[in-house]
Amino acid sequence: MIPRLICMTAALLWAAVLPSPLRGDAPALLFPVDCTLGDTCFLQQFMDRDPGPGWRDFTCGPASYDGHTGTDIRVADLATMRQGWAVRAAAPGTVRAIRDGVPDGGTAAAPQGQGCGNGVVIDHAEGWQTQYCHLAQGSVTVTPGQAVAAGAVLGEIGYSGITEFPHLEFLVRHNGVLVDPFDPSDLSRCGMGVDPLWAEPIASTASGVLSVGFSDAVPEFSDIRAGTANATSLDRTGPALVLWGFVFGGQAGDILRLEIRDPEGAAYHRQEVVLERTQAELFRASGRRISDSLPAGEYTGTVTLIRDDIEIDTRTTHIPVR
Repeated sequence: MIPRLICMTAALLWAAVLPSPLRGDAPALLFPVDCTLGDTCFLQQFMDRDPGPGWRDFTCGPASYDGHTGTDIRVADLATMRQGWAVRAAAPGTVRAIRDGVPDGGTAAAPQGQGCGNGVVIDHAEGWQTQYCHLAQGSVTVTPGQAVAAGAVLGEIGYSGITEFPHLEFLVRHNGVLVDPFDPSDLSRCGMGVDPLWAEPIASTASGVLSVGFSDAVPEFSDIRAGTANATSLDRTGPALVLWGFVFGGQAGDILRLEIRDPEGAAYHRQEVVLERTQAELFRASGRRISDSLPAGEYTGTVTLIRDDIEIDTRTTHIPVR
């Protein structure tokens, strides 16, 4: 019989979150997605280190939610997801359980009791275990009992199970106890400076610009999430020239700057928007109505996320106007 993929409720998982000291027998973990962090993939949320009704990440920041049990590694949107992003074993071990066949429809399509969606569980030495959730339907490449090397392909990032965006949720356990790979110290604390479990340093910024684009009107958020909001060209006599930016990990007080430059490089439009609340995902759009016609040529749009007068991230796009 093929073992069922373990998927506990948040309450049961928190019952397993006990104070856990740093362990010298931990495997050195490879980053489990074949992508470029900060460019083609992003760290959306971290493990919740607050066992109460609130939440905090390992830096004492807000990049988590109540009861979150793993590390979320996302791609920008559904169109990007369909390009295929390999999920790899973080360390050598033996496949304990798999699940495949859950549709890539997010929370609305998740079967009851299958919140992890499609996934893989791997047993490692000395009681260590890793779990890989929300894989793409039909992408799982391993079988229970199979020995895998570090870096072996397990599947692809997907949109299965209880999730609102395409990503891998990566979980680590030791003897059944959840462990934060960014800070494997006592989960009741954060920001302690304990060495992470990663084999190589990983930048842990959980805020940035996922994607930017142009359109002739303010787009629907559903189109941005789907990856279909960006126009490939615009009419110089169209209704408007609008720049939008899709952001993750925005915090109250952050500034989102949207700038458009004309084909000569001159400023055409600029607006700075102050974010009123902390959100895991958000978008803002800004632009100008076209009263007559625009000069033809290539227009440039830049979206910059600013926090405490520091540019956290910036992304630029171009569009031909004919």
